[in-house]
Amino acid sequence: MDTVSFTTPDLWQKIVVSIVCGAIVGLDRQLRGKPAGIRTSCLICLGTTIFVVLGSSYGPEKGDQLRVLSQVVTGIGFLGAGVIMSKEGLVTGVTSASVIWVLATIGSSVGMGYYGMAMATTLATLAVLVGVEWLEESFQKLRIGSHHKNMDSYEPPEE
Repeated sequence: MDTVSFTTPDLWQKIVVSIVCGAIVGLDRQLRGKPAGIRTSCLICLGTTIFVVLGSSYGPEKGDQLRVLSQVVTGIGFLGAGVIMSKEGLVTGVTSASVIWVLATIGSSVGMGYYGMAMATTLATLAVLVGVEWLEESFQKLRIGSHHKNMDSYEPPEE
């Protein structure tokens, strides 16, 4: 059994990387006023990282990383489901739930030592969150028409 020590640089590196990755995604969510902001994102990444590290600290006779990962996927699904709301036929929080799931993926990658994968997933997540919003806004402007100078006060003509 490999014991997990709080004095090993590898553990502290994983802690720092998971918090940084969580903060990067969480900052975007915080700035948009979403339910899972910086603190939540950092804690999801950190918690998942530590679960995976703990799972790998025991030999196959007591557990393994794959079992821990499978339980993380199940457990994080419940956490994500808690942010999905339905009111009057309108479903909200699905993106936040998806972000929570991806944050667990990032934390799992860090816990297993795949720092490049964690950073790539962090940047890809940020690109999707920012890029898709930009595309949505661009298409909204195209639908309205570019000849209107003040898009915020534009009201389409009645038909």
